[in-house]
Amino acid sequence: MTERKPRVGFLGTGWIGRHRMAAMVASGAVDAVAVGDPSPEMVTEATGVAPEAVACASLAEMLALGLDGVVIATPSALHAAQSIAALEAGVAVFCQKPLGRDAAETAAVVEAARRADRLLGVDLSYRHTAGMRAIAPLVQGGALGRVFAIDLTFHNAYGPDKPWFYDRAQSGGGCVMDLGIHLADLALWLNPGAEVAGVDAALYAAGGPVGAEAVEDYAAASVRLDNGVTVRLACSWRLHAGQDAVIEAAFYGTEGGAALRNVAGSFYDFTAEHFRGTARETLAVPPDDWGGRAAVDWATRLAGGARFDAGAGEHVATARVLDAIYAAGRK
Repeated sequence: MTERKPRVGFLGTGWIGRHRMAAMVASGAVDAVAVGDPSPEMVTEATGVAPEAVACASLAEMLALGLDGVVIATPSALHAAQSIAALEAGVAVFCQKPLGRDAAETAAVVEAARRADRLLGVDLSYRHTAGMRAIAPLVQGGALGRVFAIDLTFHNAYGPDKPWFYDRAQSGGGCVMDLGIHLADLALWLNPGAEVAGVDAALYAAGGPVGAEAVEDYAAASVRLDNGVTVRLACSWRLHAGQDAVIEAAFYGTEGGAALRNVAGSFYDFTAEHFRGTARETLAVPPDDWGGRAAVDWATRLAGGARFDAGAGEHVATARVLDAIYAAGRK
């Protein structure tokens, strides 16, 4: 007898929601049984990916179908409440970042997952690039010696195209919340258990200090972790970068270094290298179809019966880094 696949609903089927949906469906790990989006056009496109999926007008309607999991790709202000509602209904969650607009919201979701004993995943996809998969064992296995410095950059020459991104109440913040979260996640992922010891930060909007209720379009921060590592983080929207994007995650230790860098301004193509003095070794090159790997990893774990993973607490630690950057940058 064939085992039943987990029944999964997809709430929010814009571009990224459909992309993650397509990756999960193609993996064969889950059955897409429900879709929901305020845009009829987005619902139509989603049902093109999963023709048997039922269109639902709300999360409640979706949960009434007896789901095993829900994938949330809605505006950021909705993530925490929707995730908690699903978890309290006994449904596993895979959510777009950020899981919450601050550490308090994020911690509430993680606690809901713990209480419900349900799998919780967040779409922090850069961990799953071939480049970071090659760099991670160098950092954590000691090949770089004692890592003491991490330089992280994500400049996007375009800004988000949806108005809610520019409403702090809905988004939780600007480029730090949108892009910096990926950078902070990479730093803490490779420094498990580390916490913020101190932060210096500057936030700008249109070239001037960010206002109390505005969202930043440029940020620069120096984050000191309690394990002695210093993280330099810079991110932006609409910077005159001379190319579509500048993305880099570099790790420097007493015995070597390693870096992930985008190729020719691409948002998708990356190289990874291992440095020893003036020498360098290539670890990964394009092509690399990494965008849906975090989603497929969650789907595969769900299909395997995975429940709450205490590692979800790392999302709270990352949110605390962002909170500290905002606190320092808005002084």
